[in-house]
Amino acid sequence: QALLVESGGGLVQDGDSLRLSCADSGRSGTTFAMGWFRQAPGKGREFVAAISWNGADTYYADSMMKGRVTISRDNAENTVYLQMFGLRTEDTAYYYCAALSPGLPLTPATMTHEYHYVRWGQGTPVPVSS
Repeated sequence: QALLVESGGGLVQDGDSLRLSCADSGRSGTTFAMGWFRQAPGKGREFVAAISWNGADTYYADSMMKGRVTISRDNAENTVYLQMFGLRTEDTAYYYCAALSPGLPLTPATMTHEYHYVRWGQGTPVPVSS
């Protein structure tokens, strides 16, 4: 099975920016809508953002991160990005990318629920210090 590999995480300071990458080793990776989730210590996995297979449509969670993140993709590189701005200590979490199940419509109901995603990366940690 094709692998998703996140990178770009690491310790940052409050107010910093960071860009995460998610590389898809599969040749069909460009046909998947992709999402980013995060999981803070002691909490459940939380939807952050999603992007359609061609990048034409994006969706962001209506949470504290809205307005501070941008999702994008480069299908020539089989890579999806999550650019984060103005990071806060409460953004401390493991960040995961995932591939949406093929054939599902790109709606809030499908994008925001983790059980609609069929492939997951191992996660990359983003600790934010004050």
